[in-house]
Order: sequence, then structure tokens, then C-alpha cells
Amino acid sequence: MAVRAIRGAVQVDADEREQVLEATAELVSEVMRRNGLDPEDVISVLFTATPDLTSEFPALAARKLGFVDVPLMCATEIGVPHALPRVVRLMAHVETDRPRSELHHVYLRGAQALRLDIAQ
Repeated sequence: MAVRAIRGAVQVDADEREQVLEATAELVSEVMRRNGLDPEDVISVLFTATPDLTSEFPALAARKLGFVDVPLMCATEIGVPHALPRVVRLMAHVETDRPRSELHHVYLRGAQALRLDIAQ
């Protein structure tokens, strides 16, 4: 098994607790589904949020999905003036037999604009 990193992002409509949790849950679920992963395959997940999202920790959504013993961390993205607003990002470190070329990075909603080269 190799350790691989999978990236993803989702844009939230508004800085409201339920919207942050729902969008983050959608993102985590899609990363897991598209890469054929179970929580046991996940080593850790780093979540970041743009400075305009402060209503909830994105990691709570992963906890609610069953990531009970996976190390999770939240941080704030740097406040770049021209950055896309209201974005939750993740970088998941996973154990997998898949080569990097077969991993699926997930960019949802408005966050697809961040990586048009790989957004699906």
C-alpha cells in the first residue's frame, strides 16, 4: 500500500452552519465514493476554509460521516484578495494500491473553477 494525497474543494452558498456541514459532507462523500475508499483507508484529513467561513468547523461533517478515529484538522486559508469566496478545501492522506494517475480529486459547485483541468 502507498500513501497518497487526494485534494478537493466545495463552495458554500453562505456562511451558515448547516450549509458548511452539508457542503463538506457532500465533498467528503464524493472523495470517498470516487476513489473507492472507506474511512479505514484514511490516515488523516486537513480541512481549510476561506476567512469568510466561520460558522462551523468543516471537520465536524466528517465526524458525522463516521470518521471517528481519523485525525482531522481545520485551518484558515490565507486571505488572498482575488480568491474565490466561501470555499472549504480538503487534503486527505489515504492508504491505497492505486497509482496517482488513478486518483480522483473532487471539486464541486463553484469550486470547479479552481481546477478546471481536473474538475469533474
